[in-house]
This record gives sequence, C-alpha cells and structure tokens, in this order.
Amino acid sequence: MIKEVLLTNARNDGRGWGIAGQARNDGRGGLSRNQNHNNKWEVIVITLEQFFKENPSIALGFSGGVDSSYLLYAGLRLGAKVNAYFVKTEFQPDFELQDAYRIAEQLGTKITVLEIDIMDNEQVVYNPPDRCYFCKAAIFGALRKQASADGITLVIDGTNASDDIADRPGIKALSELSVRSPLRECGITKAEVRRLSKDAGLFTWDKPAYACLATRIPSGRSITKELLRRVEGAEDALFALGFTDLRVRVFEGAARLQFPKSQMSEAVNKNVDIVKALKPYFSSVLLDLEGR
Repeated sequence: MIKEVLLTNARNDGRGWGIAGQARNDGRGGLSRNQNHNNKWEVIVITLEQFFKENPSIALGFSGGVDSSYLLYAGLRLGAKVNAYFVKTEFQPDFELQDAYRIAEQLGTKITVLEIDIMDNEQVVYNPPDRCYFCKAAIFGALRKQASADGITLVIDGTNASDDIADRPGIKALSELSVRSPLRECGITKAEVRRLSKDAGLFTWDKPAYACLATRIPSGRSITKELLRRVEGAEDALFALGFTDLRVRVFEGAARLQFPKSQMSEAVNKNVDIVKALKPYFSSVLLDLEGR
C-alpha cells in the first residue's frame, strides 16, 4: 500500500524532542554554517554539498530519525529532488511515523509511506542472528522498486560514519541493493549530524536513537505480531511515566527494562507505578541494573 502525503498539520504525540519551528538556512543557497565552527565543519558541509550536486535526483529511505531527517533537509536545501519514502512495517512504533510527518511538515515537503507486511517474510520471523539482513533487504527492496517506478535510480539511507558496519548485517543488504550512504561516504559522524541538525533548526537534533521493535526479541525466538504489540505498549506506558531513551526487552517471557543510568534511581522509586503500567503487557517485570 502506498500513501503520498503533503504535510500541513502533522500530529505531535507529545514526546517533543528538541526545538520546533522552521529550518534555518544561511541565505546563500547552501547549508547552514555556524561561524563558531572550525575548518572541519566547513569541509563537512562542502563535501555533502558536492554529493547532492553530483546526485540531484534521489530516493531517501526516511525514518524520521536524526540522520535521515538531516539528509532530507540538506538535499532539499541544496536544490536536489529528494523523494522521501517511509517504509511502514510492524517493526516501527507509531511515533516514528508521526515524527516523519512532523519533520516533513517542518521542511514543507511530502513523504511517501509504503506499507509492507514484514511478517510475511519467514526468514525475518524466524529471527536468526542476521535477521537485520533479511529485513533490510525486504524494506529497501520495496523502496527501490517504488523509486524505480517513480523514475528514480539512486537510493540513499542515513548510515553515518559512527556506525560499525562490520557488525551490521543490514549493511550487507544495502550494499547488494546499491544503496548509498552519503553521511558515511562524507565521513560525517553521529555527533556531527546532531550539531548540523541543531544549526539547521531541526527538532530531531537531540532525538534519542531508537532501534526497531524486533531488536527487543532475542535471536532464535520467533517474532509475532502479538509480542511486538506488547513490547510497543509497554514502552509507550514507560514514556507516559516520563522515562526516555529506554528499551523493553523480552527475557524468558518477562519484560527486562533498560533505562539510562541517569534514570535508574527514578525507576527504582517508581517501581510500583512501573509494574502497574506494564501489567497489561507482561506479568513479570525485571530491571536491568547495567542500564543502557
């Protein structure tokens, strides 16, 4: 199923990361440049500008996260034709799609939502250690097919220079599909993407990284829609209690909670509220003392 949406009033789910408002620019037709930056920042910006100059028509695998949001901003700001595709599966919580809508609204552009049933893929559902390879292959395969139908040959994603590509099976799938990663190619790290995003006025600049829901289920245990629903519900319940940047991992049928160390004391103090909030989803709740 395909949905193409021009955003005027995207819904905000209340998580409210970062700052809102219109993306800024430097008035010269290029990317935002902060005069406090050193020469390294200037080189980063120039390198990315060169990429979009050489590739003016692009299909972007868009998640609404920090990296792909900045790529969408950069491409549009530099005059490239950027078609943003959000591939919706059972593995993405709803707030990710809402964030994608929100950033598209901020940038005054449209996104195409492709809905695929990833649970139809037996290799993904079986959940082997390299599950991400099969998942990425399915997602970007669908994206590439739609991009081709839309007359676009180059597909990019938001992999950055901080990502450990040696330990990410999904990167192999992207390589096989000839998906390029301009942030990684230009040597731009996660911290630099956040800094550039803040300069550009993107609300995603300080959004916490969020891996897909399938990562909450241990390898070797089959993934089901019901289990994904319970995990998403439990994490939403914890967000509602004021916690952030957390994970609810499935452990022998129980929920193993991982909080940042800075929120560990609060989690202990709110243990009764946490157990009550998670009861609809898990009968047993465990706190991982190592945190995130």
